[in-house]
Amino acid sequence: MDRRKDWRQRIVGAIRTDASARPMTEAILTIDEVHARKVIDLAMRIAEALTAVGASANDVALATIRVSGALGIRPVHVDVTYNSIGVSYHRHDTDLPITLIRVVRAPVPDHAKLQQLQALVADIEGGLELEHARSRFHAIRRLPFMYRPAFIVLAQGVLTVGVALLFGASWIIALVAFLAACAAAMVQRLMSRMRVPFFFAQIVGAFVVTAIAAVTSWLAQLGVPLLEDARPSIIVAAGIVLMLAGMSVVGAAQDAIDGFALTAGGRILDLALLTLGVVIGIVGGLSIARALGMGFVLSSGATALGPLPLQFAGVVVIAIAVAIWNGAGLRTIVVSAVLGCIAWLGYTAATAGGFDVAVSSAFGALIASFIGILVAHRLHVPSIAVTTAAIVPMVPGSAVFRGLLELVEADGTAESLVLGVATLIGAGSIGIALAAGSSLGLFLGAPLRDTMESRVRSRGRIR
Repeated sequence: MDRRKDWRQRIVGAIRTDASARPMTEAILTIDEVHARKVIDLAMRIAEALTAVGASANDVALATIRVSGALGIRPVHVDVTYNSIGVSYHRHDTDLPITLIRVVRAPVPDHAKLQQLQALVADIEGGLELEHARSRFHAIRRLPFMYRPAFIVLAQGVLTVGVALLFGASWIIALVAFLAACAAAMVQRLMSRMRVPFFFAQIVGAFVVTAIAAVTSWLAQLGVPLLEDARPSIIVAAGIVLMLAGMSVVGAAQDAIDGFALTAGGRILDLALLTLGVVIGIVGGLSIARALGMGFVLSSGATALGPLPLQFAGVVVIAIAVAIWNGAGLRTIVVSAVLGCIAWLGYTAATAGGFDVAVSSAFGALIASFIGILVAHRLHVPSIAVTTAAIVPMVPGSAVFRGLLELVEADGTAESLVLGVATLIGAGSIGIALAAGSSLGLFLGAPLRDTMESRVRSRGRIR
């Protein structure tokens, strides 16, 4: 009987867990409440700053847990939404929990500040004391944006020059695109100072670009010198890339994949609303231009790219301009330019292999983000910063404009309307492919990055 009972217990033990064998994990902590509040306050302020400069929700939550844990406060519960951050620390059953909530302002990318905040989190984990950490954070928080507004406007104009190079446009079209982008950027900055919602700024900016392109098209039809072979559609396509380049597509997709549904939903809704503003501005400009007899000539096919060397030159210019626009430093700018070339090389190779434009875009974004998260960790630059700048050259500005133009120029038949809608759906699929490819690259690269980091740490301990 004893042997049967012993065998029965072994069989049951192999199948079921024994609750009595589980050790008690609750630790009786004796942490001063004032110290706990200071730590949680610092962690929340860092989290708020990370969110405000464009970090993903998962990175924000992990940074909060890492900072509080390094300073002796664990475990903490972190709740990150689109416009608020909550941190709760429950010391013991008999004590009241410490719960703090902070409201986050609308995110404005500042990748130089993001880089310094990430370095601060790493230093805190390395043993930086609380008071020194608080002092360093306040110094980082007070840092102004790296570049002056006039220089940012010039960078936005240079971005459209890169798009013109991408399509092999003439120097006069590149110049007009530069002037149109600078005009739109200055109008948007003026509206921002007047506290006008950015949705309306997007409408006005897109309208300004379309109006300048319509005037260029009208002058070309009149036979003005230097404009005979002009392609004004490239001006609008470059303006669309400009308007969409500042959106956090990668961050929204990454939040959705990481399971932060509220944050991802808020960012996606924001993206959709701002994209709708661009669409309204372009459609309004096209409609007015058509009513005034200054409409565009609808080509029979998609806008062709320029020679391959010009394409890579345009990619480098776009990546550098986007990095400067987002406040990146020199190291981040160089990495962004290299990753932009890698992404475009992957896109070109996939297109040459017969793949669809959306699949090719996803492949290019996948390669750039995968390499980016590994290189960014080694070079201490934000991975989301270099990835965002690298994928902007593949934003489907030309396809969006062509679809809108087909809708405006439609003759009312179902066939013409379906043609325009199909083109816009294709452009939307490219945008989704870019977000999915970049997020998948970050997801696949994160475990390899962590493995490399652990090996480096183990080597350092052995030495």
